[in-house]
Amino acid sequence: MELFLHQVLAGLATGGIYACMALAIVMIYQAIHHLNFAQGEMAMFSTFVAWQLIEWGVPYWGAFFLTIGLSFVAGVVIERTVFKPLQRAPVLAHIVAFIALFAIFNSLAGFIWDFTIKSFPTPFGQQSLFGGGLIGAHDAGMIAVTLVLLVLLFLFFRNTRVGLAMRAAATNPESARLVGVRVGWMIALGWGMAAAIGAVAGMMIAPVVFLEPNMMLSILIYGFAGAVVGGLTSPGGAVIGGFAVGIIENLAGTFIPVVGPELKLTIALALIVTVLMFKPTGLFGARVVTRV
Repeated sequence: MELFLHQVLAGLATGGIYACMALAIVMIYQAIHHLNFAQGEMAMFSTFVAWQLIEWGVPYWGAFFLTIGLSFVAGVVIERTVFKPLQRAPVLAHIVAFIALFAIFNSLAGFIWDFTIKSFPTPFGQQSLFGGGLIGAHDAGMIAVTLVLLVLLFLFFRNTRVGLAMRAAATNPESARLVGVRVGWMIALGWGMAAAIGAVAGMMIAPVVFLEPNMMLSILIYGFAGAVVGGLTSPGGAVIGGFAVGIIENLAGTFIPVVGPELKLTIALALIVTVLMFKPTGLFGARVVTRV
């Protein structure tokens, strides 16, 4: 029972990171209806920026919030300079642009900081909490940061004019334009927020997986799995899906001998295929209705 509880708590911790990635993926998908394959590399690059700021002597939380701000600005700039001109381009053009961004951020990080593994500090410490080693302080910190971030986003989208405008622009851009919403800038803000959320995910997971240019590849796959399971049209569903993927892959890797720790990534891929086969819109995604 203790092992089961430990794996569930560890799954909640990593699931919180997957939930952040899934939420970032869904935010961009709702804005431009395409999956951002470079989301993980953008988060990785932001994490390197935070590491560099800490190396220069900036306190951890100062570097944390400064990196979030820089990531937000970078996300807006990328949308305005790269994807706004591609607004009416074919789907293949967007895919090529995403792959190009993936390669650019990965190579640029390796060029600037090289490909050696670096340790990333945690502000929460590494000691165990609640006795018996059920959950570490960093894992508990990851859960807390994720929940605070999700609550802030919920309040932003529910209670602010900008948040409501972003929701309207994502749901029905034509009607939003008619009531004066600047849909283009709402999309850009969505990109900025997605980049900032990805930066939080990168900085929280870096002390666990260590910092290197390829650190976010598997995290991105888990994020995609959470987004698909929850529904690409449902931010709340993506969050639930991310937590669910974290718990499922932890329990499967521990209690299913065939899977083991080495094949846990296969669980995420199997979840994607299974959900797409039986409920393509995800567990909480909106049903697509076509008028004929």
